[in-house]
Amino acid sequence: MRAKRITAPGKYLALSAPTHTTQRDTRAAASGAGVEFDFTRACQLLTDAAARAGAAIMRHYGEGPTVELKADASPVTCADTDSEAIILAALQRLAPEIPVASEEAADDRTAELGPRFFLVDPLDGTKEFINKRTDFTVNIALIENGTPRFGLVYAPALGLLALTLEEGEAVEAKLEPGEAGADLAKLDCRPLHAREPGPEGLVAVVSHSHLDPATEQFLSKLKIARRSSAGSSLKFLLVARGEADVYPRFGPTMEWDTAAGHAVLTAAGGTVVDAEGHPLRYGRTETGLLNPSFIAWGSQPAG
Repeated sequence: MRAKRITAPGKYLALSAPTHTTQRDTRAAASGAGVEFDFTRACQLLTDAAARAGAAIMRHYGEGPTVELKADASPVTCADTDSEAIILAALQRLAPEIPVASEEAADDRTAELGPRFFLVDPLDGTKEFINKRTDFTVNIALIENGTPRFGLVYAPALGLLALTLEEGEAVEAKLEPGEAGADLAKLDCRPLHAREPGPEGLVAVVSHSHLDPATEQFLSKLKIARRSSAGSSLKFLLVARGEADVYPRFGPTMEWDTAAGHAVLTAAGGTVVDAEGHPLRYGRTETGLLNPSFIAWGSQPAG
């Protein structure tokens, strides 16, 4: 793997959305904009953190989590908060100058994030986790100028890791959760490549729990040979792996739900666009980091 070094330290920022400022160049400098991101070190540190976060999640999975409701009535468990603490500590070690918007720690979702920031969902698919399913993930992504540049998705119950080794290169590997962490160099990484659809039609992957009329209407306009379903960011991975061709989502999602899977899919050769066909963008604090409808393609049709 080719090292891409961070060559200059930036000012420390708290691991949450930074406060507003009137100086755009100050925001850019504080977030490390213009400084090369070290993909190699990020992959190493965050693979290790993912294995440890996965161990914390699976400990609660086995014991049965205590569930609370957040202000928006969505569930949160001790697994979410324990995983988040491990990931945020790793990001502080990796790049303390880059701000982080994380699901459980982002108190002000409208505060401007600057051109470079991390998005973290420490347990994507909390409902699947509570219901003892296995399709929940840890999501970590780096956003630069609205575009996901680095992504890591880890499904601890499946022992599956996917990440971007560098721009344009995505891989997956088996990785069991472990409190001692993990060494990326010892994993058997396999490349991920999105596919061109076959003549028989498209394989569509849809959400287990969010299949709505808008999605059905979208799919009705396509030649669909087969459907599959999955939870959390695993839908992106099915497209990145070449096992599905399209993943439409017209229901609400947050940016930390999608950014890591988006990064992996893009590095595997796929695309993610909004309902108008424009690239899906991140850092939309004017919406409170709420995504618009989007479609993930392995190979986007012309026109």
